Amino acid sequence: MNGIWAIIYILVFIIFALVVYAVLQIKLFGMKVKDFWGFIEANQMLDKLYNFAKQYERMSPQEQLIYLAEAEKIFKAFDKVPDGLWEEEYDKYKEVLSKYKDIRMMRWSEDKM
Repeated sequence: MNGIWAIIYILVFIIFALVVYAVLQIKLFGMKVKDFWGFIEANQMLDKLYNFAKQYERMSPQEQLIYLAEAEKIFKAFDKVPDGLWEEEYDKYKEVLSKYKDIRMMRWSEDKM
């Protein structure tokens, strides 16, 4: 029974050590843990917006507003982390940004009329 408790303590210690190591690595990059967590969430939303941008050519005004708001959140989160962390996602980011610009221009031209 004591052997099982020893193994549990060792595993908890290892998990704790890995979490501390991850936090230290994030700090060494000059980031806040909160910013890194926001980046992870934004990365998941980037995938959704990327798929949405590829599927829909014409969005309703409500869908456009939602898209614009979510894209702005992603841009802010990605600005807070070093570029090296999201090199692999650059093409998706670029596609979402392009669709964002298209919607903004379309909405701007509609407002001018």
